[in-house]
Amino acid sequence: MFKIEKSGVAATTENSLSFSELVSIVKKLPRSKKIKLSQEIEKETLDSTLTTLLSSFKTKRLSQREIDLEVEIVRSQLYAKKK
Repeated sequence: MFKIEKSGVAATTENSLSFSELVSIVKKLPRSKKIKLSQEIEKETLDSTLTTLLSSFKTKRLSQREIDLEVEIVRSQLYAKKK
């Protein structure tokens, strides 16, 4: 579904466009509209990428004890390197 605005009047249509038709329409847009469209696409893509990235970092909940243990391991390794 596409929202089409013409002369300030908004209309909704159920017609589908092929990719080549969409590209053809975009090519006819003024430069300022192309930039705005590009920014919207970039924002949507970035949101999707960020969501995917954040979900990849999800882990089980760590207890304070587990965190402390890991900190001590790293500290010991760093201390051993300094010797």
